[in-house]
Amino acid sequence: MWTWTFILCFGNILIGLQASDQNSGWLPLIERSETASPSLLMPNKQSSNSSFHPPEKNGGKTPQHPMCSQPARIRDTFKYINLLASLLVFVVGIVGNSALLKVIYVNKNMRSGPNIIIASLALGDLIHIVIDIPINSYRLMAEDWPFGLVLCKLVPFIQKTSVGITVLSLCALSVDRYRAVISWHQIKGIWVPVWTAIEITLIWVISILLAVPEAVGFDMITMDYKEKHLRICLLHPMQTSQFMQMYKAGKDWWLFGFYFCMPLAWTAVFYTLMTQKMLRKTENTLSDHIKQRWEVAKTVFCLVLVFALCWLPLYLSRILKLTMYDEKDPDRCRLLSIFLVLDYFGINMASLNSCINPIALYIVSKRFKTCFKACMCSWRLPFQADTHDEAQAVLKSRMQDQGSEQSCNIKAGGETSTPLPVNNLPC
Repeated sequence: MWTWTFILCFGNILIGLQASDQNSGWLPLIERSETASPSLLMPNKQSSNSSFHPPEKNGGKTPQHPMCSQPARIRDTFKYINLLASLLVFVVGIVGNSALLKVIYVNKNMRSGPNIIIASLALGDLIHIVIDIPINSYRLMAEDWPFGLVLCKLVPFIQKTSVGITVLSLCALSVDRYRAVISWHQIKGIWVPVWTAIEITLIWVISILLAVPEAVGFDMITMDYKEKHLRICLLHPMQTSQFMQMYKAGKDWWLFGFYFCMPLAWTAVFYTLMTQKMLRKTENTLSDHIKQRWEVAKTVFCLVLVFALCWLPLYLSRILKLTMYDEKDPDRCRLLSIFLVLDYFGINMASLNSCINPIALYIVSKRFKTCFKACMCSWRLPFQADTHDEAQAVLKSRMQDQGSEQSCNIKAGGETSTPLPVNNLPC
């Protein structure tokens, strides 16, 4: 359903683009992405073809800046490429994350603590894909915001909530892997689902609370541009409360620090401690359970690495914009054109992170790979093992995450001569 919705939206955008090619100059005020600062796109009242009519929040006047020597533009070729890439990410992300959620939901043996957190991560990714990709694609092509004030506040709120869920889920997974490797026996048995439920609840509650300023700060303004009366949704340049003024002024650094640097630093700390714990045991024979947990830890590290690579271009564009852009420079629009392209490239890379996590799990985890194959072959029918060897592979891979949650009675790597019951196999 979501795929067809996006395809219809995609077609309408292309029709709108063809109809407005002759008037497709730079729109001075529209915030083309969630990363762009509104001050970058403030109009100049000296312009002959635009006038700005924001709602007066504090009675202040908009600062005057010199007009750009030339308009900022994004080539139509880039717009079409961006739409095609967005459509591909949208479809792959919906299919991959839906399959991941089905794998964990259908198979009881996959409902371990870390896998439930991964399911929460997949749900956050789905929200990010469904909300971010269509809206960002529309903003790239369209000039007007026709969705009203409620969605103007709700969309950035949901966007930041989904990113917060992704970030905090990765942090929780790093802690969980450290706990598993050092054999934190105080949390086991009945406390595993309780502790996981607490983690998931905190992840969602904190993510929602941190996204509230987006809903408060975003507002709609109107402007006349090239004989058009346009409605624009953006983080309002004139905030009423002192807190929102501080949030607007430091938003880019806050996002970079909390939503990018913090999860990387968090992972680095716990994986350093985990490595030290492993090195102390190098002289002794590592238990099979510790080795299995270390394999799962490498899977989590892979997810964090993918997160860093996918989100780096977006935050790099933001930092460059903060340090290099000068509102008083008459040639600033030439630089702004570059930043707009970098922003959308970064947004596509960030969206790619939401669809690539299931692919990464498929590559690095044998257990998830087995389940994904089953779900892709038959979306509705239960999985049936084709061979005795495949059943044995499922048995071995199933044991990887259970060390930290419950006492394992099966020796790792052991073989059994009895095939697994079909109804206990994944998917």
